[in-house]
Amino acid sequence: MTGVRASAGIGVLCLAVSLALYGVLHVVPPSDRLDWTTRTVSHYALLPNGWVFDVATLLLAAGSLAVLVALARAGLLRRPAAAALLLWVAGLVGVVWFEKHNWAAGPSVSGDVHRAASVVAFLSLPAGALLAATPWLRGGRARVPARLVALGGTLSLLSFTPILWAVLSEPWTGVRWWRAIPLGGVERVLGLAEVATVLLLAWWAVRSARGPGTAEPPRDS
Repeated sequence: MTGVRASAGIGVLCLAVSLALYGVLHVVPPSDRLDWTTRTVSHYALLPNGWVFDVATLLLAAGSLAVLVALARAGLLRRPAAAALLLWVAGLVGVVWFEKHNWAAGPSVSGDVHRAASVVAFLSLPAGALLAATPWLRGGRARVPARLVALGGTLSLLSFTPILWAVLSEPWTGVRWWRAIPLGGVERVLGLAEVATVLLLAWWAVRSARGPGTAEPPRDS
């Protein structure tokens, strides 16, 4: 199971550097002047030091892929969960590849694809976590980590609900959805919840590798 630990370790390292780079964007100029409560994280890409955002997001994608490999090597993933986690990785790459709308210049096709990739990423990760955890919730030594992973996925979905509420309520409130909530703050909470969920997945893979062997998920009696 050395390969499991190595893949998980690489994933955690990538995630740690990614978080550090996101943090740097909040404290160094010119990105430190951005209002983090209203501006989304991807707005940093439009600034002169936007390359830091790109590198941080690609490291998050690479780290998540490494964790996915660790989970697969540990025998903890079924195909639906793996597919959802791959969509999370692809969504993150899409967020970098397609730049968000620069409203100073007007809307763009790239911005539309960027928004779609963001939604895919935000929803795929919690879906993948829940799909991965569900078969292991009934019993066995994997029950505790599976429940924590499921909790992370659930909290990630709950963190997305303010955005969903803002979009659905716009027709009768008349308030544009990105103004109805502190979108930047909500997105950052959501991002932290999803990164924490990926870290829980990495811990699960390592914990499984330390055991006497990978067990089959419990079957219904």
